[in-house]
Amino acid sequence: MTTFPDASYLILSSRLIPDHDGGYAMAILARARQMAAAGVEGGRGPLILTFDPGTPADHARHRRAFDERGLITGADRMRNLFDEASHPGGGAAAWLLDAAQPGDPDPALEYRRINDADGRPIVGLPVIHGDPDWHITTAPVAVYGRDGRVAGVVEGFGALYRAWLAAVVDELRSAADGKPVVVICESRQLGELIAGWNDPGVRLIHSIHTIHLEPPHTPDAPLNPLWTRWFSLAERFDAVLWLSEAQRSDVIDRFGEAGVHLVIPAGVPAASAVVPGSERVPGRVVMLNRLAPGKRVDHAIGAFREVRKEVPHATLDIYGAGAEQDALQRLIEDEGLTAHVVLRGITEDPERVLDAASAFLTTSAFEGQALAIVEAMVRGTPVIAYDVPYGPRDHLARGGGVLVPNGDEAALAAAIVRVIADPEEHARLSREAAQMARRVDPDRVTAALAQAVQDVLAAPSRRV
Repeated sequence: MTTFPDASYLILSSRLIPDHDGGYAMAILARARQMAAAGVEGGRGPLILTFDPGTPADHARHRRAFDERGLITGADRMRNLFDEASHPGGGAAAWLLDAAQPGDPDPALEYRRINDADGRPIVGLPVIHGDPDWHITTAPVAVYGRDGRVAGVVEGFGALYRAWLAAVVDELRSAADGKPVVVICESRQLGELIAGWNDPGVRLIHSIHTIHLEPPHTPDAPLNPLWTRWFSLAERFDAVLWLSEAQRSDVIDRFGEAGVHLVIPAGVPAASAVVPGSERVPGRVVMLNRLAPGKRVDHAIGAFREVRKEVPHATLDIYGAGAEQDALQRLIEDEGLTAHVVLRGITEDPERVLDAASAFLTTSAFEGQALAIVEAMVRGTPVIAYDVPYGPRDHLARGGGVLVPNGDEAALAAAIVRVIADPEEHARLSREAAQMARRVDPDRVTAALAQAVQDVLAAPSRRV
């Protein structure tokens, strides 16, 4: 049985909102549940800390939704900075007032005032319009006293976030006799802001969920500008967790081996029983993803026009929501496919969807791990995917689906027909797909994470 070192554990996410953050949110919450199952915090799991400035009522509703769906071990295991930034009697909490320095908001900037549940001001956040690097601003964050007036400022979002983290860590140490604290950071923006947090009793592990490259997404392609600064800080983390060996190798080839890069994929439990092909809905193809430009759902719709010529009973059910929904619906109507291609919205039961499907389809331009592919494969659902980094190529290297040349809609249509119209081919791919379960077994993945924690605790912090 996996045993984690005796420590306090935190997972950091910029935000976690039900039905809004796709596979990213599911992977984070699954990691926390798997750590709980391994005995972390007596089975309660790590504390999950979020940093989005919603209202306390919003955050309570999010926690309740996650709890009701069984995605967290309890509502008390999720906490939010802005919920805890207020003093019960009004104004900022003691930890925030202690961090504040004399000063005033910048008169040249617009501020977003965050209030407590009773409408009293806590902090004023500088609004940085049109700048993707807004989070690294050092513009003063206003801190309000109990009289409703500005009591001082902290230097940017980084100082605000670190002040809360320091307060949480002090609380954990008081309750746990000074045990070390292990922080798993799941967000690039947060990682950049805490890379300089030099508490010698804290170890920082950074998990990566997406690609770091611009089109054409080859190993030598331009670096995504949002990641340029992060790579300059990567050596300050005690470990960096990549979802695939391919991405880790590309990073090391380009930036060098810093001694921190590990491969730990998301753990996905195997299905209790794989549904035989004969019990799946014949010709049903499903997609599970955000309706965003990078997912290229329009390619799937275009390919399905050709699929139906070969397999008239074929259907495509598209689960998800996003900015492209209206445009995709118009495309479906323009192609005359409304009886066969349907936008189903968000599902709370993806396992049922996958068990009924004859194939899973993804047309993304790029991925991190492509968690939905893994979830399909462990349930024995064959996958058809464009050959893009990172994820599809890694997962299908040993079978279980068909890789299609990137962007080739004709080849995509042919692959769909091949999988859903040939029973023998479908059965073979289904068997191969189900073998994925051993590679992403949660016990195996969690054991690798526990070993990584043990290794970083055995070494000094890389920030001291």
